[in-house]
Amino acid sequence: MKNSTLLEISKTFGTPTYVYDASKIKSQYERLTNSFNEVKNLRINYAVKALSNISILKYINQLGAGIDTVSIQEVMIGLKAGFSPEKIIYTPNGVSVEEIQKVSEMGVNINIDNLSVLEQFGGLNPNIPICIRINPHVMAGGNNKISVGHIDSKFGISIHQIPLLLRIIKNTNIKVNGIHMHTGSDILDIEVFIHAAEILFETASKFKDLEFIDFGSGFKVPYSLGDNQTNIEELGKKLSKRFNDFCKEYGKELTLAFEPGKFLVSEAGSFLCSVNSIKQTTSTVFAQVDSGFNHFVRPMMYGSNHDIKNISNPDDNERFYSVVGYICETDTFANNKRISRINEGDVLCFKNAGAYCFTMASNYNSRYKPSEILFLDNKAIEIRKRENIEDILRNQVEITL
Repeated sequence: MKNSTLLEISKTFGTPTYVYDASKIKSQYERLTNSFNEVKNLRINYAVKALSNISILKYINQLGAGIDTVSIQEVMIGLKAGFSPEKIIYTPNGVSVEEIQKVSEMGVNINIDNLSVLEQFGGLNPNIPICIRINPHVMAGGNNKISVGHIDSKFGISIHQIPLLLRIIKNTNIKVNGIHMHTGSDILDIEVFIHAAEILFETASKFKDLEFIDFGSGFKVPYSLGDNQTNIEELGKKLSKRFNDFCKEYGKELTLAFEPGKFLVSEAGSFLCSVNSIKQTTSTVFAQVDSGFNHFVRPMMYGSNHDIKNISNPDDNERFYSVVGYICETDTFANNKRISRINEGDVLCFKNAGAYCFTMASNYNSRYKPSEILFLDNKAIEIRKRENIEDILRNQVEITL
């Protein structure tokens, strides 16, 4: 999006605010589907946890995708956004059997990653087909907090437990219609992905009534100009051929499924905030903004390095700034980052703000959550209003003393 457009949005809706470019979401969706156009049956299930605004979900539904959900609440939002139950897969971790039971009654696809839960759910619902999430024991991902397929991960059923898994399925007589894995996020080396896929194919061959194989996602997107990213086109060629060969061996046309979240929405998002003050110390120049890790926690939690642009003054000489927030703890967005000269009142734009940003926002320090804007068909549409004090107090119960 152009700086002038973002600046106009900041003037109209204030800061801090999130802005999402619908055209970028669409182009990423089409890039992924085009990369796997050699596969007869392809299903893209958007990972709702990345960005769960109902208007974003309605737009993604219009593109033709399904959704991947991890909670009953995400399922409910997805249904309200217009997704049919068969286009929703529910992949929880550590939830109660009661929640899984409630979700199954909504008619969505169930994905189970726990032998105990499988035995309980299968015993109660032998006629409901389920998907099995396996742990391939492949270490992948850009950060140990987002690597979920390694041997010590809490996610998935270990490939070493397949004999026990098959015994439970036989005893409960439950039908398995899908096999699933997710190794982690920010996977750069496609050979690692292909290696994990081979493990998934080997596992899938042990089940006779599959309808789909779900390869998760975790594709890396660029965070700055020239940054590395997953070569989706190359992965598409290699995995499509292998998948088609497997289908021939299996004797049935299966559906190849992915669950992209960050890949679809990360680059579409911009986070706008205003500079409250410039603070010079003996060694550092701080640009202090009207936000903090209550709105944008990824740099502090994952060490993510987001590009930051001064869209009010983009062409001035660059200086080194540490961009920090207004929270009463250390909330540093960037240390000694080269940014065009910043003045008080300037608007800064944080790039790659579409995934795992607003969805992880909080009311820490009793600060309001920001607004969200969807830029669609050259129009800026407010899809979430900025909070106010009534929102902070809404569910609090004030006692009488």
